[in-house]
Order: sequence, then structure tokens, then C-alpha cells
Amino acid sequence: MPMPFAIASFCSPTMSGTPNARNSGSMTPMSDSHDNTLRPGPAVILVEPQLGENIGMVARAMANFGLSELRLVNPRDGWPNEKARAAASRADHVIDAVRVFEDLPSAIADLNFVFATTARERDGFKPVRGPVEAGRALRARAVVGQRTGILFGRERFGLSNEEVGLADEIVTFPVDPTFASLNIAQAVLLMSYEWRKAGLADETETNFSAPEMLPATKEQLQGLFDHLEAALESRGYFRPPAKKPKMVENLRAVLTRAGFAEPELKVLRGVIASLDYFSPKEPRGAGYPERKARADREAGTGRQKPETGGEGAGY
Repeated sequence: MPMPFAIASFCSPTMSGTPNARNSGSMTPMSDSHDNTLRPGPAVILVEPQLGENIGMVARAMANFGLSELRLVNPRDGWPNEKARAAASRADHVIDAVRVFEDLPSAIADLNFVFATTARERDGFKPVRGPVEAGRALRARAVVGQRTGILFGRERFGLSNEEVGLADEIVTFPVDPTFASLNIAQAVLLMSYEWRKAGLADETETNFSAPEMLPATKEQLQGLFDHLEAALESRGYFRPPAKKPKMVENLRAVLTRAGFAEPELKVLRGVIASLDYFSPKEPRGAGYPERKARADREAGTGRQKPETGGEGAGY
């Protein structure tokens, strides 16, 4: 079962990491309208992670938002780890490219800037950022070609003060202080999201949107009013008759407030037509009801009513 989230850190000696036995895969970023989202992202560095499942869920969270460089410092259960691959849910390009290091300084030696994540206040003089500001700072450094990283600590107790002290700056999340513990994959997801969002031309844009529809014309809206009024009149809705003008006024107020588009009016007209012209005894498709035939004739769109049954005319 996944363990809670902890802390993070930074440093600088030299030593190359050990790549995973498999060849590293390349990630195809999610389609976006802004090239900034395609810049290389920060490395995610997990310090002494314990569970393979947590590593896999971290890989999945990274892949969701276009990050692909995962570094492990002395993982408890060794590497490769098939439990991590299974938990990654097909984020194999992240798992295949994992690099393993013996210590933290080696893992961050080639980076220009590193954030340390922590859930609690630390002694020291390092700047502390929220995730939004940190995401934007990482983007700004990527634009000028700097290599960056984000450190995440052990599941049980995070990073030591010494490890946090190796980072350039600290990032912390605005969690409820009475329950500040995050699963490590959740923490990675939050930072990955902020990295992704900071690269959008408009932070409110989405990968897809609702279809654009023109507002219905007043003529179309009037047609809906007339149809509904006639259908209700034929069924004795306007009772007592003296109240009909006010009742019609209220109906129009309700229907105009919605600001319908033309396709939406067509749906409503179809619903009203089915309720108006057809019945359980004469359902749609079972014939051509006289009321429907009369309405079509008055509109100039009618056809001759068949003498026997057959397919009806729909709306």
C-alpha cells in the first residue's frame, strides 16, 4: 500500500548514474498550442524510495504532464522493479529511462537548479515557494537552457535537514496543517501539473472544448414559443383562460433566459413535437397522426396522409 510523502534536496559532486537495463523510450508530449510545453522538463529525483509501486505511480504522474526523466537514489528494493512497471500503467518510457544513483550529490551533479519539496518548516535561509510559483520558476530556467530538478524524500520521513540544505530553494504545498502528509506520487503529480500549466500560452486553456454554436435567431426562438403554446393550448394547460397571458409570459421568460443555440432549439422542438403529435396509442413511427398532418399542411411541409398504417413522418 502506498506510503506517505516526505521531503527533498540538492547538491553537486560528480558521478554518472546507472541507466536502467532497458533502452530509454521517448515520450510524445500531449498536443498543445504552445511550444513552451515541449521544452525538456525538470528531473524528478526520489531519495531512497521504498516501494516499487510508489515509483511506478510517480512515473505515471510524470507521464500525465509530459515529464520523463526519473532518477532514483539508492532505492530500497533495487532496480529494475517489475512492481514499479506494473503500477506505472504503461508509462514505460519513464520506467525504461530511469537512472539509479548511489547518493544524492551524484544524482544532481549535472543540474543547475534544484527544488526540495517538504511538508514542514525548516531552519535555514532558503527561499520558500508555493507550487504555482515554483512551476513558473522552473519554466523560466528551462527557457534559458538550465537543467533543473525536483527532490522528493522517503515515504516514511522525507529528506533530512542536510539533504534539504543541498537544494537551491524549497517548495511546499498549501495543505491542511493538521493533515499535511501526501503520498509521494501525489506530490509529484502536483509539481508535474504546475510545470505543465506554466508552459501554456493561457493557463486556462484545455485540450478540448465544447463545440461552437451560434445563438438561435429570434425567429427560431419565436417558433419554439408558438409550437409550445399551441401544444399546451390543445391540452388545456392555460387554465383559467384569464391567466393565459401571464402564463405565456412566464414561459417565455424561462426559455429566453437560457440563451439557446440553434441545435439546442431543434432538440427541444423535437421533444415538443413528440409530446404534441404522438401518444402511447399512436407512438412515433406507427403512423401519421391527424394533428401532425394538419400542422404540416399549415406549415406547407405536409404530405398526404396514408390511408393505412405505415411509417410516420417524424418531426
